[in-house]
Amino acid sequence: MRHQKSGRKLGRTHSHKKAMMANLATSLFEHKSIITTTPKAKEARSVVERIITFAKKGDLAARRHVMRTIKDKTIVKELFEEIAPKYAERNGGYTRVIKLGHRLGDAAAMSIFELVGFEGTKAAKIEKQRQKRQEKLAKEKKEMEEAAARQAQEAAQAEEEEKPKPKK
Repeated sequence: MRHQKSGRKLGRTHSHKKAMMANLATSLFEHKSIITTTPKAKEARSVVERIITFAKKGDLAARRHVMRTIKDKTIVKELFEEIAPKYAERNGGYTRVIKLGHRLGDAAAMSIFELVGFEGTKAAKIEKQRQKRQEKLAKEKKEMEEAAARQAQEAAQAEEEEKPKPKK
């Protein structure tokens, strides 16, 4: 029986779940918005909100407490200097879970997990990736056309060389 045992197990051991939550929190603070499964996002929400509350305190003890979960010093610095001051007047509710639908491979419920006040970062990133893909496709298409033109030119030269020369 699971009496008095809150939280989702997510099919993992305690240490694996703890590490996964730390990684989700680190990624969220780094990118401001991540796409993950809905149960993971809902479970990571409590971890992230607690970390932001500690970061709002801003003292050395709070920094050390956050460093227990987030190992990257640059992200902790960004958290204390940029993210936490933005929530100084806010009492909780620092994150948002937006449901996207189901993943094609295994029909898992997917969500965007983002920091409130940093909206649009995921949309801008997706748009940038889309533009990169279009540029890459255009470049590949141009290279294919150049290669086809080169082959046609080589075939024409080979045909010219094979033509018998008229005798005088």
